[in-house]
Amino acid sequence: MIVYKFYLRNAIKGDILVGVLPERRKNPKRITDESIIHWGRKYFGMNAKDEDIFFIKTVLEEREKGNLSQGRFF
Repeated sequence: MIVYKFYLRNAIKGDILVGVLPERRKNPKRITDESIIHWGRKYFGMNAKDEDIFFIKTVLEEREKGNLSQGRFF
């Protein structure tokens, strides 16, 4: 399962993990960096500058999926 880990840059504390969202779209043409950032802003309510938000695309192994299926996002 592909997930996106969203982070905020903080000059004092370093990068802060805000949350994780699973990719569910079937059409790969709809998946762009811009759409992923927009989705993260909408879900997590981030009002930071664009340069302060980033995500890392990650593939979860089968044993790690349990937290997402139970609605437990980081």
